[in-house]
This record gives sequence, C-alpha cells and structure tokens, in this order.
Amino acid sequence: MDARMQNPVTVIPEALSPLLAVAEAARSGGVPQETMELVHLRVSQINGCSYCVDGGIKSARKAGVADDKVCTVAAWREASYFSDEERAALALAEAATRLADRPDPVPDAVWDAAADHFDARQLAALVLMVGLTNLFNRLNATTRQPAGAGW
Repeated sequence: MDARMQNPVTVIPEALSPLLAVAEAARSGGVPQETMELVHLRVSQINGCSYCVDGGIKSARKAGVADDKVCTVAAWREASYFSDEERAALALAEAATRLADRPDPVPDAVWDAAADHFDARQLAALVLMVGLTNLFNRLNATTRQPAGAGW
C-alpha cells in the first residue's frame, strides 16, 4: 500500500510538537506505561490504523508488555492475561473510541469501573491518550500511512 500523501504532521510540521506535548502530558498522568501502551494499541486496532498498530506493538514490547498481552489485546475480555485495572482501561478506551455505536457512548458502568482503579489525574491521562490516539489513527488511516513507514 502506498500513502496518499505525506503524513499531515510532516506537511504542517508546526502541528507535531503540540501533539507530542499532549502525548507526554498523558504519559505523566500516573497510569502505568504498560497500560497506556495497551490502550494505544487497542484503539489503533479498532480504527484499523496499520501504522499505529505496528508502532504500538513495537512500543508495547519496548515498554515491557508481555507478548501474551500484546498478542491478545484485541480479545482482552476472553484472555486471562489482563489485570482488572487494565480491563477497566481497555473498556474505557473502546467506549471512548466507538462513540457512535450506542446511545450512551461511555456508559456509567464503564466509567465507574475505570474510576474504581484510577484517580482523576489518571482518568484524565487515559482520556487524553485515547483522544490523541484516535486523532493519530484518523490522520494515518485517511492518508493511508503504511505500517512500517517512517515520517
């Protein structure tokens, strides 16, 4: 697959630094890095962003996420490898990514489960990571950035 155009953040490079700053801020929110990597990977899978799935797998492994988790994150509900905290984060990530799939986009039960495991700062970090990942997925999928390609 060939890209339709260069990644938009290379065409308008002034956009990249603020986006990376949001990513860094989200990572400083107190959520374990492994959980953040799983959230990024799952959101990217849902959105079909090959560029971010490829990068997310590499980043998760580099962060020490076990291969069992990396390989089964798409089926996290049925896999025994995930902690209750990770499950709550993944459920929140899925709901916040699939906003149009239900009348109540992020049901209270999903939010409350996440709030049982994460404080306000950590929830903010998760929501920022989900939102930013969705943005990058949309940039990459729209312009067909191929897996393994560099910017």
